[in-house]
Amino acid sequence: MQIGINTFVTDEGISGPKLGVALEERGFESLLLAEHSHIPASRETPYPAGGDLPRIYYRTEDPFVTLAAVAAVTQTLIVGTGVTLLIQRDTIHTAKQAATLDRISNGRLLFGVGAGWNREEMANHGTDPRTRGALLDEQIAAIREIWTKDLAEYHGRFIDFDPIYAWPKPVQQPHPPIFVGGGAVAAQRAIRHGVGWIPLAVTDPAAIPAQLAELDGNDLPISVVGAAPDPAIFDAYAEAGVQRLTLTLPTLPESETLEKLDEFAKVADSYLSAR
Repeated sequence: MQIGINTFVTDEGISGPKLGVALEERGFESLLLAEHSHIPASRETPYPAGGDLPRIYYRTEDPFVTLAAVAAVTQTLIVGTGVTLLIQRDTIHTAKQAATLDRISNGRLLFGVGAGWNREEMANHGTDPRTRGALLDEQIAAIREIWTKDLAEYHGRFIDFDPIYAWPKPVQQPHPPIFVGGGAVAAQRAIRHGVGWIPLAVTDPAAIPAQLAELDGNDLPISVVGAAPDPAIFDAYAEAGVQRLTLTLPTLPESETLEKLDEFAKVADSYLSAR
């Protein structure tokens, strides 16, 4: 099992390139970035974690731009979206952005996608929250067509285009790994598409078998995000066959971020050296 970091990169915390270099120096495998295009001033959708919406949601940088900058100053770090709110994006443009990032990084992109939770944010992009799952299904399928076919076309209820030429193609073949973020519904979506799953880490190791049972025995890659630096959690997820576990890094100024990463690295190194 590999250990990485998931976080929000904003204009008020450490920069993406400095974070990427720091992660690679400390032996972390990956960096997964969250995405929100904006936060509507009038919002009725409750924050899933409860309470007030944290400040970082208002100030999140574009993940593809930031990860391209990270890729330019790193050599081995996996650069990923955790997750891209694909339903708020143009499908063809996003296919090109992601493929370009895979080329810039020389095949280090992990493409995490999700349907999101902020209904007002979706609506501002012209997305009907009631049909966002069906839209996401079509977008995943259409992007795979664009990535893998010289002459790609897709005809669905929401995504519909006649044959197109679209380059660049990704470095990774047949395409970068796709992971669907979320709970039980996301697990079923991953099964339908035959792609990876990104669930949110649980806090009790005893709950992990039940959580991963959502895949119904399908042998799909799993990248768990949001874990605490707890060796018991590491062990339980590793024993369950999880491919990757990421620790949630708070969005902090550079000096404080480096201190926190040193703390995380000690735990990760201790775990990895013991296995």
